[in-house]
Amino acid sequence: MNNRQNSISFIRRYRLIFVPLLIFLFGGGALLLLNRSTPEPVRLPYWELPPPELPVVDPSDLAPDAVDIDSDRVFPSLTYGIQTFFWWDEMHRSLGLQHVNLLEFSHIRHVFAWRDIEPVYHEADAPQRYIWANADAVVNEAESYGVEIVARLDAPPDWAVVAPEDYDADVPPFDMARLIDYCGAVAERYRGRIVGYQIWNEPNLDREWGNFPPSPDAYAELLAGCSAAVRTADPDAIIISAGLAPTGTRSPQAMPHDEFLWAMYAAGAGDHFDVMGVHAPGYRSPPEADPADLADGDLPWMSFRYVEYMRAMMVANGDAHKQIAIMETGWTIDPRPDSEYHWFSVTPEQQGDYLMRAYRYAAENWRPWVGLMVTIYYPNPAWTEDDEEFWWAIGTNAPWPFGFADRPAWWTLLRMEKISTHPDYAHPARPE
Repeated sequence: MNNRQNSISFIRRYRLIFVPLLIFLFGGGALLLLNRSTPEPVRLPYWELPPPELPVVDPSDLAPDAVDIDSDRVFPSLTYGIQTFFWWDEMHRSLGLQHVNLLEFSHIRHVFAWRDIEPVYHEADAPQRYIWANADAVVNEAESYGVEIVARLDAPPDWAVVAPEDYDADVPPFDMARLIDYCGAVAERYRGRIVGYQIWNEPNLDREWGNFPPSPDAYAELLAGCSAAVRTADPDAIIISAGLAPTGTRSPQAMPHDEFLWAMYAAGAGDHFDVMGVHAPGYRSPPEADPADLADGDLPWMSFRYVEYMRAMMVANGDAHKQIAIMETGWTIDPRPDSEYHWFSVTPEQQGDYLMRAYRYAAENWRPWVGLMVTIYYPNPAWTEDDEEFWWAIGTNAPWPFGFADRPAWWTLLRMEKISTHPDYAHPARPE
């Protein structure tokens, strides 16, 4: 048999092996080339995408009977609260707590800032890791005055914020292991002494999110981790979700609150809070104003009663049995013409009148699904007229021995009737 016949015989014998092998080699090579030439699809950030079509909700269907007011996961309705700043100044703290009692308010909302409790990075087992002196003072003195605390957990130290090159929109831009430790450490130290924890504040704004673009998915992850740590340390504490900043802005700096809320629910956030936190600044409208019919072309979210739409979104997401806590409500009297808040400022007299009417409206129309309702603010002694918050407060600071100078809102809140399902917190209106 010659060489040519030998070759033909060899090919015929092994053709069932060679043909598939050649197909695999050439086909696989083509696929590799194809994969190399096809880049990964680019995921556009939310502000470069068309706004999503959000479900339409009915603010007249708010399921009030779904809330069990006897549950241990709700607040008395109403529960009267005010945001305070008692961290640094002992005299201001003592005077302020006396004033809270004079107002016949039962709760304060107070920031237990991560950056103040763990300002410097230490090893996890270092005895100097946490600084508790000011936190202890706030808790101890509030207890001595019979005032309940709702603690806001947020404000990371600089060392816990990720570097820009490590930022990932799908996860929180913070050291999550250390954040979870901090949440659990606060709840463990004050177990049974702090009634509730608000997990973060306004995560739909970049300034509250490490100066990175807001991410509902990432906030849902943060909420899950922090709430689990709090529940482990203090199972009886009420977990409140972050109040969102009412805004229609859609940019790297802000996500509209309704878009954020729907996406937050889609990411599973509803499994990790007992009470939904909302913010309800009144802008320039009186509290009874219908969000669908505001004056001067204002949008529905520029109203106190937009809370009803937030409740409707909550009901649509299967959370009708939960309460809402209004973590911030108020009206600014900012007189500065160059301030971005001046356009919706009201007079000092209107500020007090609107606050009183807001509490009355909530008591008459939103019980029991609204529990805690927090006024902003009892003044911070560090504020000056250059600070935006100065103009929301119900008074100002004054030199000692006075320490406090009232605004009309102080007297209005002092005298108004406190309507509540909890008899210890229900007080008739005081005489003039």
